[in-house]
This record gives sequence, structure tokens and C-alpha cells, in this order.
Amino acid sequence: MTPLAADQALAAYFLEARSKILDLAAILDRVRRGDGALEAAADPRLERVARALQILLADAAGKADAVQRVFSLEYDSGWKIPEPR
Repeated sequence: MTPLAADQALAAYFLEARSKILDLAAILDRVRRGDGALEAAADPRLERVARALQILLADAAGKADAVQRVFSLEYDSGWKIPEPR
């Protein structure tokens, strides 16, 4: 499968990207103005969002994979598949 040309990808996905960035900005605004905002600033989930944003701003390939890894659990070789009840 041939990937879209850069200008075609930008034309096709710009509004979707804009919408998602605005959604994220609104979420972060709600967190920062809510009760307990100082405590929330130290929440590991918010730290992961900040790390993901740094990845998005970096000039490197593989952004989707890198962001996915930020939000994924580390591999545990001893993990057992749960037994049905």
C-alpha cells in the first residue's frame, strides 16, 4: 500500500488533528482549574500526557509507537493468563 503524499495527508487529517488538540487543551484546562489542581499536577497520568506531548513536538519518526509506549504497561515475562471462573 502506497502512503499518501504529505500534502494529501495534511489536507485529509488537519481538521481532525486540530479538533483532538483542542479537546486535549480543554481537558488540561479543566484539570488545572479544578479543586485539587496542585495535587493533580503530581499525578503520574498527567506526567504521561506531558511526556507524550514532548514526543509529538520532537522531530522524529515513529511518534505513534513512542506515544503508545508511554501509555502502555511494561512487559512482564511472568504474567499469567487469568483462568476462567
